[in-house]
Amino acid sequence: MRVFVTGASGFVGSAVVKELINAGHHVLGLARSEAAAKKITALGADVHLGDLADPESLLTAVANVDGVIHTGFNHDFSKFAENCELDRKAIEAMGGVLAGTRKPFIITSAIGVLTSVDRLLTEDDKPSPASHNPRVASELAAGELVAKGIKVAVVRLPTTVHGEGDRSGLVPIMMRLATEKGYTAYKDDGLNRWPAVHVLDTARLYRLIVEKEYPAGTVVHAITEEGLYFKDIATAIGKRLNLPTESKSREAAPDYFGWFSHFAGLNCAASSQQTQAFFGWHPQHATLMEDLQGTVYFSEKK
Repeated sequence: MRVFVTGASGFVGSAVVKELINAGHHVLGLARSEAAAKKITALGADVHLGDLADPESLLTAVANVDGVIHTGFNHDFSKFAENCELDRKAIEAMGGVLAGTRKPFIITSAIGVLTSVDRLLTEDDKPSPASHNPRVASELAAGELVAKGIKVAVVRLPTTVHGEGDRSGLVPIMMRLATEKGYTAYKDDGLNRWPAVHVLDTARLYRLIVEKEYPAGTVVHAITEEGLYFKDIATAIGKRLNLPTESKSREAAPDYFGWFSHFAGLNCAASSQQTQAFFGWHPQHATLMEDLQGTVYFSEKK
């Protein structure tokens, strides 16, 4: 297959590109800069110059491939709502080109779009259109495309996608906060739960999806660890940085976490049993705690 990958130079996207090429597929990667283009070329993929903020620049690429994997997203969280809206527009534009075909269109969402419940979230759970999380726009756009007969699958990434090369995910953000403040922190008892997955397991799942015949509207959970306590993650980071870990009340937490306060309070433990059974996908790589205890996030063991 020839597959168009957005976000091809990013943390998840570059892993997907390598996974696809190693499996014998041809990849066309989206690049919005010369630096991104060089990285994509080095991975062994062809380059399409464009920008998610300019949906028209994506259409030619989408029209000339056998499938699309959309991992691109602007992770400037200071403009989170704006970036979610840009993602919605990009999804709509790419989907329009795929109308009337049976080409797979794999869209990326996040488990955090779901409302916290006192059970494991599953692939059957749907985000509320009235959600205060603007990331829900991606899934709502996907639903509109499914209604038009487009072969869409939605991949929900967990709170933490970890592994070598993670520089802008939530764990590095927690590390930077701890270094700046002089300690790590969690909200209240810290027993809110974050699911996790290794980036290489994630990449393999994207490949399995694009290769498999699936019903339009399929929802996929890229989750290998159902839910780690936030307190345990914060404590592990503090230990590696030789810093103490403290509890912050809900009222005091924003003073420590700032814009990150919402993410620090997420409680979204989730299952991927349906995903694993349907796609024959099972984790093969390190857990988050193994990565935190090793050299992935820290140059040497302490």
